[in-house]
Amino acid sequence: MSTSTGKLAGKVACITGGTRSIGRAMAEAFLAEGARVVINGRDEAKGRRALAELNAGDRADFYGGDAAKQSTVEGLIDFTIARFGQLDVCCLNSGGVQATAPVFQMSDEEWNLEVDWNLNHVFWGMRKSLQYMIPRQSGRIIVTSSVEGKLGKPGLPGYVATKHAVNGLVKSAAHEVGTLGITVNAILPGIIETDIVRETGPASAVAMGVGSYEALIEMFCSESSIKRPNRVEEVAAVAVLLASDAARNMTGCLFPVDGGTLPY
Repeated sequence: MSTSTGKLAGKVACITGGTRSIGRAMAEAFLAEGARVVINGRDEAKGRRALAELNAGDRADFYGGDAAKQSTVEGLIDFTIARFGQLDVCCLNSGGVQATAPVFQMSDEEWNLEVDWNLNHVFWGMRKSLQYMIPRQSGRIIVTSSVEGKLGKPGLPGYVATKHAVNGLVKSAAHEVGTLGITVNAILPGIIETDIVRETGPASAVAMGVGSYEALIEMFCSESSIKRPNRVEEVAAVAVLLASDAARNMTGCLFPVDGGTLPY
């Protein structure tokens, strides 16, 4: 029996990085609550496979492209509006660790990759969606940040710096549009064993001096209260809340979904 309450009935959402991990969980949760959704990803075949698995018929679509490119992020928003006639929720979810190196060894190319994927992608998507939302005086922008946007780890200077910057951008934008019926918030997940973490984890473990992927996960879990990895469904549940009418008075906030990792 379905447990959906239709919290997002009539809403249209787009999600960068929506074919897997946190973005995929957001898409599933939004669809379950009655929304129409466009998911983005770099891999066309993976995107079409995700659509088939979502099994939402004409309530879901896919827009291919790399979210580290301005044309992709802006194109996703244009496509969503053309496809469904509106945009109510923009989830700027794509991101991750691009390079693992101490500051003194990080190249310009590695730094720029981190900035484009984790920070510029959010700026481009936020700017484009606000240009549409402001005249309507309605909308929700939800950014997937990280607990590392309040903390810091050795060997991940680009990721940590961009997540700190994203959190500041969220707060600034929220102040700009707070009287216009638009909210801007960030979710700060703790460690989740997503596909991306499994791919980059071994290199991150070496850069952080913990030796192995297993030791990396154990270290992150030990820093939390729940002593286990977080789950994508737990992040998606918060995204549903922030996308819903119940969150109309919640803006400029950084919501940790981290099992008690952050000290404040």
